[in-house]
Amino acid sequence: MAVTLTYLGHSAFMLAAGGETILIDPFLTGNPRAVDRPGLRAADIPATRIVLTHGHEDHVGDAPAIAKRTGATVHGSFELCAFLAEQGVEQTEAGNPGGRVKTPSGFVAFTQAFHSSSYQGRYMGQPMGAVVNVGGKTVYHAGDTALFSDMKLIGELYRPDVAILPAGDRFTMGPEHAARAAEFVGAPAAIPCHFATWPLLTDDLSAFRPKGVEARVLEPGETLEL
Repeated sequence: MAVTLTYLGHSAFMLAAGGETILIDPFLTGNPRAVDRPGLRAADIPATRIVLTHGHEDHVGDAPAIAKRTGATVHGSFELCAFLAEQGVEQTEAGNPGGRVKTPSGFVAFTQAFHSSSYQGRYMGQPMGAVVNVGGKTVYHAGDTALFSDMKLIGELYRPDVAILPAGDRFTMGPEHAARAAEFVGAPAAIPCHFATWPLLTDDLSAFRPKGVEARVLEPGETLEL
């Protein structure tokens, strides 16, 4: 089964396989790096599932509106799912690090991440990374995080085909640490995200050169076949 991964800008991605379309951290409206193209805008992007790594506005983004429009199931922390239910999102699947939720096409699992998580001042549970399996392929999206050595264990447990890693510095890993993270995870390919969106985030990825891992720097709107 063909599985595609499309970069939507900042930390937002779309996974598509068969009849499943999974959005990860769909921050589109107000995202300076989002692509204004039919099928990739908040008003018309498809979704069967939405996976949220944490509660910050630049990750929750358009998830409530997209979920209500499409009927997509939202996966996230217990606190974040409870909040979204209050906003009218009808289908949620809460989880925490170490757990796995089976889906018709694979699974969604959450890992630890070192960051923070709130929405408009309200606590949204701990931040997480997400492992998404669909169509026989596995993607590890680290969410917003610092480098930590247990990324090696995540790689051993899930054997992801691609790792998506924040590289913007200041609020997350910078390019050097993201490169080491890619080496720890050991996926064949690593994609940087969460960079260059605003001036506080670096736009220099010259140090993102993991050894033994293909570095794939995608442009917003670019699609990779897994």
